[in-house]
Amino acid sequence: MTNHLKYQMIIQWSEEDESFLVSFPDFPGQQWRTHGETYAEAAANGIEALESLVLAYQATNEPLPEPSVIYTAA
Repeated sequence: MTNHLKYQMIIQWSEEDESFLVSFPDFPGQQWRTHGETYAEAAANGIEALESLVLAYQATNEPLPEPSVIYTAA
């Protein structure tokens, strides 16, 4: 499963929710997918949510979006 985890995961603090919110901008139409009381909890929940999202795409034979890629100068 880890070969599909090349997607951006944004973790951002929300004063309103008093928690860290997690989103996946490479997936169209996705807003906040999960959260956590701590950054580490949000990251763990984000990985689980991303795995579920990929499985849902695969179950419906929907093509996965291309992950955003950052190239660095060599």
